[in-house]
Amino acid sequence: MTEHNKTETRSWLDIELEDDMDEELEQAVDDVRIPPELRVLMERRQKSTLDRHTYFRELLRLQSELVKLQDWVRFKGLKMVILFEGRDSAGKGGAIKRITQRVNPRSCRVVALPAPSDREKTQWYFQRYVPHLPAAGEIVLFDRSWCNRAGVERVMGFATDTEVEDFFRDVPEFERMLVRSGIILVKYWFSITDEEQQLRFLMRIHDPIKQWKLSPMDLQSRVRWEQYTMAKEDMFARTSIPEAPWHIVEGNDKKRARLNLISHLLSVVPYEEVPHEPVTLPDRVFNPNYERHTLPAELYVPERY
Repeated sequence: MTEHNKTETRSWLDIELEDDMDEELEQAVDDVRIPPELRVLMERRQKSTLDRHTYFRELLRLQSELVKLQDWVRFKGLKMVILFEGRDSAGKGGAIKRITQRVNPRSCRVVALPAPSDREKTQWYFQRYVPHLPAAGEIVLFDRSWCNRAGVERVMGFATDTEVEDFFRDVPEFERMLVRSGIILVKYWFSITDEEQQLRFLMRIHDPIKQWKLSPMDLQSRVRWEQYTMAKEDMFARTSIPEAPWHIVEGNDKKRARLNLISHLLSVVPYEEVPHEPVTLPDRVFNPNYERHTLPAELYVPERY
């Protein structure tokens, strides 16, 4: 069989798997760049028991289902809000990236708000989040949300005890109002062990490419580990309501966490494949009187590779 025929017989899934394995190769390069002082820790680190091929095959299968779910949300005019909370470095960002990787960004967007401005600090607490809620046919992913008040703001002293109590009193009703308005609200908490978080933080400290991920708040989360644990437990007890319960994602194994989360998310909304009109590529229209101009060479990006 010729190389050309071999290429033709390969499935699109095999080709996609090969392309996406580049990420794993990049991770392998990262491993080579590990400073000597971290190699001992890396040897003690629990390795994922999920093999590479299974991970990518399942990831692509689940991502194709996410596209179907998005089509269903648009077709039915549904509204979805997904909250991502949890320990720093527990894998929220990686999971969000895999969810949004292949869906249409016009109707599935990520909201990651910065610290509130002086003006926003004087507003009703939930006010800054309301403008980002979805319209019909949209999915919004909050990379941290109004639940920050029960976690970071509480532990770091950015909110007073009175403000925290007001939040706990108001948030169940606020979320019930969202659900009553037709919003499908799903809340995820990413969990990670003390040891694994320590290793991920050390990796960020010693890796110039990843240092931007490490903020002063992240460093304080190490100092105040137990305070965050108590705050989390209190938040679960007071904000996990039947209309919008919390779902905990075990984040030590990033690959399994991503697959488990996406699989669970797909189970939240019963969806069906939306029928689409077959797409036919039209013939190009040629104008016999048009002659393409030659553009100046300086307009082109230099071909260095």
